[in-house]
Amino acid sequence: MSAHTTLDAPAHPPGHRRDFPGRRWLLVALRSLHLVGVVLVGAALLHGGSDGSHRIAAIALLFGTGLSLYGIELWTKPRHAVELAGLFIPLKLVVVATMAAMPERAAALFWLLLVCSSVVSHAPAAFRHLRFDRH
Repeated sequence: MSAHTTLDAPAHPPGHRRDFPGRRWLLVALRSLHLVGVVLVGAALLHGGSDGSHRIAAIALLFGTGLSLYGIELWTKPRHAVELAGLFIPLKLVVVATMAAMPERAAALFWLLLVCSSVVSHAPAAFRHLRFDRH
């Protein structure tokens, strides 16, 4: 299987986006909760302490909201699954799950994930929407 990349594909071609009433506000709520999860995970990692229950709860919030956002994005725009930004999300979910399973590596994974997520999220659209599909 060879990867095909497309830099000139429009971000949202006509007719390739599904929608439902309230989608925008649902995404706003989920993104806000997701940011709360990011802050809580960071605070739990910086605070340390012997009780890992707060860290696990924060990671669960981060994972749950991330998975929800990804599911809505895939339903809305199925081609997101073959774009760089969309392919990056399952990797992020694996890293978040690894943070819960391997608490001794959680801090390093958190900072790596934070920086990589920022780069991918704020990169030019031509980069974020690179497509890797079969042609």
